[in-house]
Amino acid sequence: MSFSRYNTEDSVISSETVVRGLWSGDTNTLSTFFTQSSPTEYYVDVYNGNPSLSSSAVQFSIQYGNINGSGSNLINPNVPNGGYTPSRVVYGEYRNLVFGTETQNFSFDNGTTTAKDIFVINVARNRYKESLLPGSFNLCLASGSNVIKLTDDSNTTSLTRFIGENKVFYIISGSNGSAYTSAASSSYYGMMFPDLDIIVLNATASSVVDLRNFFAPLTTTTSSVQNNQLKLYNSIVSGSNSTSGSFNLQSSETVSSRYFFTRVKNSEFNYTSNPSIIDENGNLLYTTLINNPQTYVTTVGMYNDNNELLAVAKLSKPLTKDFTKEALIRIKLDY
Repeated sequence: MSFSRYNTEDSVISSETVVRGLWSGDTNTLSTFFTQSSPTEYYVDVYNGNPSLSSSAVQFSIQYGNINGSGSNLINPNVPNGGYTPSRVVYGEYRNLVFGTETQNFSFDNGTTTAKDIFVINVARNRYKESLLPGSFNLCLASGSNVIKLTDDSNTTSLTRFIGENKVFYIISGSNGSAYTSAASSSYYGMMFPDLDIIVLNATASSVVDLRNFFAPLTTTTSSVQNNQLKLYNSIVSGSNSTSGSFNLQSSETVSSRYFFTRVKNSEFNYTSNPSIIDENGNLLYTTLINNPQTYVTTVGMYNDNNELLAVAKLSKPLTKDFTKEALIRIKLDY
């Protein structure tokens, strides 16, 4: 076995963004929606097929949150005043996730008004690699004759905006990251957090089109199970039945690669230590290999300074090597 040390110029690092469809089968369009027969008060899972079929899988979940706990039953009926409900828990959960505090509430008009009701679309973890792709979000909602198409505003702004440490894009009426109208940018239908893989909608937004028309009536009592999350689900289903209605979204992943250029000079790696051609005294069994040796390179092993094997690169086919040939083998490591 022979070794050669890589020099600094023998290695280079490269990064590229890999984009793929978010939904099952790497498709970016989801047009059929199914739920489990008994959704919980906290969320409803949305499948791409009948949940009873093995080919179906959860694509995303829908949750409803209310700052005061309205719209769902008390978790503990013995604590009627100030008691927690699933909707209050959901609102607090995402408030902490987005803002990192329990004192700041959701607002979609630059902090002028507190949004008391929110819907959260939480993409299933196995549907994406790293983050959601801005500009790929398209969601059609419908209720009766009311139809609206929502997207993020990534193509309408050159700013990189953050809430805390979380990158955010605002939800507007439009498609593929661009607006249909020139509505005031101070009021939005929701927010998309690509690195958190969630979309938060203002359940009572009334920017240009009143979203309350798509979810009405939101039940705000705390005396029984209300399942307000199904209001958004039904609106998505109705939107998929309308013209060009579907849920489009892609995922984005930055893949870093390190390339190692393995240079095999004409004078190197021409003799083999394969025991099948060496006798017990270390002599070659075939005398033609003494002055005209020939080997077949099939593998490149990468070792550290402690002689520990870290990685193995396999060639697609054996590479013939003798004193008249040189080779340059490029090895790519993704991480």
